[in-house]
Amino acid sequence: MKGLFITFEGIEGCGKSTQAELLADYFRQQGREVLLTREPGGPKISESIRNILLNRDNREMLPETELLLYMASRSQHTGEWIIPALNRGEVVISDRYYDSSLAYQGAARQITREIIDPIVTYATFGLIPWRTILIDLPAARGLARIKAEEADRLESESLEFHEKVRQAYLQLAESETKRYIIIDGNRSIEEIHKDLIYKINEALKVVANET
Repeated sequence: MKGLFITFEGIEGCGKSTQAELLADYFRQQGREVLLTREPGGPKISESIRNILLNRDNREMLPETELLLYMASRSQHTGEWIIPALNRGEVVISDRYYDSSLAYQGAARQITREIIDPIVTYATFGLIPWRTILIDLPAARGLARIKAEEADRLESESLEFHEKVRQAYLQLAESETKRYIIIDGNRSIEEIHKDLIYKINEALKVVANET
């Protein structure tokens, strides 16, 4: 594939969506074609599944159902949008991707990697992001940024749940140091963006030297 696939991960309220938008703007200013998208979501089918997953009226949803719905949304998203854009040489930036399932349905919902991993591979057609940006922030601080009346089904989970998610992300980053870039989310939007651009450009230099 000719394009560049970058994903953003982190707990609720960490600021990753804002940083994804800023990074997309940065690449566009460099003259690159950019697809900025999100999970769950993207194509029409995936957005319909998103509405089911995040609806607070669906609190009875089983962890297994949740996992499979995320994977169904991801499969459509990857096959219909992401892979074609990468084949066109575009920069694809996704606000969440499969690491979210490892953190949320894996660590927080306690579904084992033995179950999740093969489904992830199938749903993503084996696609792995070039770099994954983890905006790290304590769960309590992230949740404090979300208004209770606006919180979706996952945002409404307990602090303990979201701390498990955060720790899972940190463990993933530690196990995949080449793919992951950890960004301290305890700073201003401008400071985070500047740090992120520096680290992305350093990673691009490595790629250039390897070719």
